[in-house]
Amino acid sequence: MPDDDLVRSTLRDQWHLTPSEIAPLPEELLSRGWEITAGPERYVCRLAEPGARHPVEAGLLAAEHLRIRNIAAGEPVRTLGGALTAQTPAGALALLRRVPGRRLDGRDPVDQQWWGDRLGAVHRALQHFHHAGLRPWQPLDPNAPHLTAEPWLRAAVADAVGAVTRLSVTDRLTYGVLHGDPSPGNFVVDHRTGRAGLLDCGASGVGPLVYDVAAAVHYTGGPCCAAELIDGYVAAGPVHRDELDAALPVLLRLRWAVRADRAARRGDAGTLDQAREALEAAAG
Repeated sequence: MPDDDLVRSTLRDQWHLTPSEIAPLPEELLSRGWEITAGPERYVCRLAEPGARHPVEAGLLAAEHLRIRNIAAGEPVRTLGGALTAQTPAGALALLRRVPGRRLDGRDPVDQQWWGDRLGAVHRALQHFHHAGLRPWQPLDPNAPHLTAEPWLRAAVADAVGAVTRLSVTDRLTYGVLHGDPSPGNFVVDHRTGRAGLLDCGASGVGPLVYDVAAAVHYTGGPCCAAELIDGYVAAGPVHRDELDAALPVLLRLRWAVRADRAARRGDAGTLDQAREALEAAAG
């Protein structure tokens, strides 16, 4: 992963921005982020994995779409050359003006309600958003060479992908624009105004909306810890409770498979052990 020097130099060269403070955001699965202070202004800087520039830019434009619809979201700041992102050796770097408020605590029941409500509102607002950079729904590739990292890994990923395929055939799932990594730290609430929003829209793609809910539930520690999050989402989002109940276990399993896949790429043995336990439990 890059150090602060890469972030500072890119902000200076591409945005003429000299930070007085760079603070890392909580770790997420698909990207790395920082809160940036420069003079009186506060920003969020997000670095996505190499090859994700177009989906990241789709997410930035999705944030603009949300702002037009009165949903608080980070405002993309274009580079000096007018680009939405700056390409670095470590991936695409994006800069957004920070939405006011504190980041949500995923363990707090009230914050979970805010979190679920805003995720549902985002899904509803983006139902008619289109962009060429949106990635199609692409479950993991069970034939990927890095899945030889552990003897159990390839079969576990294949089983998780197969379960999603069967679900898609037997159930009619609601598709739409995904955030992809809706962690609680990506959402904020401003208690001065009572307004909640999100820092950014991630590297957006199109897929079953329950996958985003599964990703959020994953951050809470599982369905037993996510009742308020789920209630908040059902009240605000376009997915009905019966679909959520049917699809959530399958897509939680896929989320663990995604986590295992990325841990294998990085050589993260600790996360692979966690993923193995979760995938074995999900498989029954």
